[in-house]
Amino acid sequence: MTLTTIDPTPALVVIDLQKGFLEGAEPAIAAVVEPTTRLATAFRRHGLPVVLVNVTGRAPGRTEGARPGAGVPSSPGWADLIDELDVRPTDHLITKRRRSAFHDTGLDTLLRDLGVTQIVLTGISTSAGVESTARSASDHGYHVVLATDAMADRVEGDHRHSVERVFPKLGETATTAEVVAMVEATR
Repeated sequence: MTLTTIDPTPALVVIDLQKGFLEGAEPAIAAVVEPTTRLATAFRRHGLPVVLVNVTGRAPGRTEGARPGAGVPSSPGWADLIDELDVRPTDHLITKRRRSAFHDTGLDTLLRDLGVTQIVLTGISTSAGVESTARSASDHGYHVVLATDAMADRVEGDHRHSVERVFPKLGETATTAEVVAMVEATR
């Protein structure tokens, strides 16, 4: 499914663009910064909500697979949002301790209080934080837009699987340029 419209009150939700994940990251991960900042600029220009999410922990359950970095801060500033996001006083900051930005964070309450009916998602990792948040957003009844060129994963196959197989079941996929053009056209 491609992007059909932007609702009257959408929110941009940026997942885990924080120093601990981006310092020394491979080019595919670092490449999400520019399109995400372009989206944030467009949303701010039109007075639309921008939600910046960082992560400071992980679920305590056991897993069979290794968790690189285990999602736990390892150095001072690890969870700080990257400077390129140019955090503004009007932005909303959410700290999560699980994969989904909706789990025990108050994000749903914030969005409902703002009258948001649609979220545009960006960030890292596509198959973890972004996908989990998209699933939760769908479960909460939001229209979900996934800016696929503004997200990345350490494993390209995982990114591709989410974009091609999972996201079409959860919402609409679009490029940053398509989202920005639709925001401009509907304001």
